[in-house]
Amino acid sequence: MRLKLCLELGIWSLGFGGACLSYFPFARFAAGADSLPRRSNVLGESYPNVDVIYDSVVVPHGERLRTIITRPHDAKGKLAVIVVAGWLSCDSVEAPSGTKDATGLVFQGLARMPGFCLFRVDKQGVGDSEGNCAETDFESELAGYRAAFRALRSYDFIDPKRVYVLGISNGGGFAPIIPECDSEQSQVRGYVAVGGWVKTWFEHMLEIERRRFALMGKSPAEVNERMKGAATLYHDWLIKNGSIDQILSERPELAELWPEGKDHLHLYDRPLAFYQQLQNLNLAAVWSRVKVPTLVLHGQYDWIMSREDHELIAQYVNANRPGAARFIEVPEMGHTFQHYLSFADAFKGKGAPFDPKVTRLVIDWLKEQQTKS
Repeated sequence: MRLKLCLELGIWSLGFGGACLSYFPFARFAAGADSLPRRSNVLGESYPNVDVIYDSVVVPHGERLRTIITRPHDAKGKLAVIVVAGWLSCDSVEAPSGTKDATGLVFQGLARMPGFCLFRVDKQGVGDSEGNCAETDFESELAGYRAAFRALRSYDFIDPKRVYVLGISNGGGFAPIIPECDSEQSQVRGYVAVGGWVKTWFEHMLEIERRRFALMGKSPAEVNERMKGAATLYHDWLIKNGSIDQILSERPELAELWPEGKDHLHLYDRPLAFYQQLQNLNLAAVWSRVKVPTLVLHGQYDWIMSREDHELIAQYVNANRPGAARFIEVPEMGHTFQHYLSFADAFKGKGAPFDPKVTRLVIDWLKEQQTKS
């Protein structure tokens, strides 16, 4: 069935660890040839001695997605490339001058890094990209990252055999499934996972809800009582594939636990199918096949993803290649590079001034890998 669907879409692919039959007319790249328009009144990124290229890729459903590629202006030959696998929310990967966003500031640091290109893609309906992010499921979003990955070969200044994948938040979990087959996986020299996950999405929802209830100020006893209901709610949704409408109709006492109130079709501004597809993933199996160097970062004040997931990612990679993975618990870091002084501040979004140490962690590791290779 999968192969039949791929053929109908004009995409030949045989899953993780299999053979790639390089026929991807829909996952094509623009290389400046198409005219995906920029948003009005939006200034592009600009850096001294850095070329910024606004391009696009096309995904199976036909949407054009904005790609942003940076390279050192005077660089010679083919360069290693950092490919970004982004977060769950519908926020752009663009990092304009003056941004206060912590991840945007990290992108700016990576864009100015000698010897590397930085390759980002905005998901459907975000930034200049066509589509509707709020109604895009995970499999469709993943197709955009895969199209961007395959587009690397169209740039004569990028070395497609020296790819580093930077996965952030949700992308910190699924990063290794972007390259689908043996030949694509061989292009990857390393992974950086920040604020990611590796257990099932059902387990993640129970863990984040326990932390959320506590940070809301509920007593330990109240947290435990709420977790009994949350376990039922998320089991019936993610394990039994029930609809939220049906679950809350049958169990109205669970309604106060649903994070989105009366919106029973979305969670965190994404469609429910997105999370059911995440639940179908087996990221433990995926990370257990990774053998390349991997940097795993978890913030001290990350209340969204669990430290244990990051330790497990490092453990799985090191089981394949001892010493390949390095886990770091980053002091005072939030979920994705933010700087906080407490869990309470992180929960409220009360950030401290950006700490450039998080950028240095990533840059120093990337330089180290290049030296070794």
